Amino acid sequence: MKKLIAGVILLGMLSSCGNKKAKIDPFASITKEVDSIRYKTDSVHQEELPEEPQPIQADESFDDFIYNFASDDVLQRQRVKFPLPYYNGDKKLNIDEHRWKHDDLFTKQHYYTLLFDKEEDMDLVGDIALTSVQVEWIFVKTRMMKKYYFERIKGAWMLEAINLRPIEQDDNEDFVEFFGRFAVDSLFQSRRIREPLIFVTCDPDDDFSILETTLDRDQWFAFKPELPSERLSNINYGQRNDDNSTTKILALKGIGNGFSNILYFRRKAGGWELYKFEDTSI
Repeated sequence: MKKLIAGVILLGMLSSCGNKKAKIDPFASITKEVDSIRYKTDSVHQEELPEEPQPIQADESFDDFIYNFASDDVLQRQRVKFPLPYYNGDKKLNIDEHRWKHDDLFTKQHYYTLLFDKEEDMDLVGDIALTSVQVEWIFVKTRMMKKYYFERIKGAWMLEAINLRPIEQDDNEDFVEFFGRFAVDSLFQSRRIREPLIFVTCDPDDDFSILETTLDRDQWFAFKPELPSERLSNINYGQRNDDNSTTKILALKGIGNGFSNILYFRRKAGGWELYKFEDTSI
């Protein structure tokens, strides 16, 4: 398909459009509902609390819950199972409630990231039937992963444990190590981009359609998003994140701002390359 010139692409980026993967942006409008849900949790806190936390409206979807959990200190303390087991490698300690400090997770950022091995797994986002979800921090430089284990118990999501462990490594090029360099080294990045690069974006002539075209390297550098270099977040809804997978998908999703970029990588001849870029921001 014919390449878009930079000017046309820029106009397309400013246009709104429909997107078949829009549901993997769960926090696009949730900030508008926080105050009403927070009022409900405050009301529960003011009353004599039952032994078991009572479900609230946000519990139906994990994405609704986790935003409120990270934003509301009252709700967060209600939904941590104290004393909370904290595993650091082979060491375990229990965190009592009086030692707990509020954890904002990724909600203070402009966007968060999600990791998938295959496109079909994106359909897991927003599934209201989930009963077990893990929120992860992947620290690029130290190669450590911090994982929060959430379980839905009698309709209410609860944080049941935290685990900090090193990221395993095998003989293949590790994706986290690769991406840490890809995000900050433009020369390395230029060598690891397929040319032409498949590009999916909003159709500038139709607000309700998307357009698939291609970019050359210069166009990629003109329109690429700011890439996280220190750490990646991930919400594991049940998708596999296999260290030996030959494909990786990194979704960058805005929190209440309509930002949506997806980067598609594959391992080729032992090394990772970016072969597809999707920008359907609105």
